[in-house]
Amino acid sequence: MKRIQTLKLNYEFKNVFNKGKFYIGNQIIIYVLKNKVQKNRLGIAINSKLCHAVQRNRIKRVIRAAYQLNIKNSNVGHDIVVIWNKKADIEDLSYNIINEDMKRIFLNSGIKK
Repeated sequence: MKRIQTLKLNYEFKNVFNKGKFYIGNQIIIYVLKNKVQKNRLGIAINSKLCHAVQRNRIKRVIRAAYQLNIKNSNVGHDIVVIWNKKADIEDLSYNIINEDMKRIFLNSGIKK
């Protein structure tokens, strides 16, 4: 499995939040911004007030798995930040819903061909 390029620094996240476009799905919200690096970079931001650490880590694992499946055969050069939709319940976490949300958003935003 290939390693995912990630956003790590606070200013990178703020840059995507301030300048990027956002797309809302059922369980996730995705911010997208074109970058000058010829790689896609992923950032995942889950609020600590939302749930406990075990549940936050499970959400991150599911998001990473869906991302790896959907990023194949896509355009490169985007910074992508995924956050959990506060209106969605944590108990209803579903890989299938997140995968469909991500697929639809990637097609609408022009990341996926």
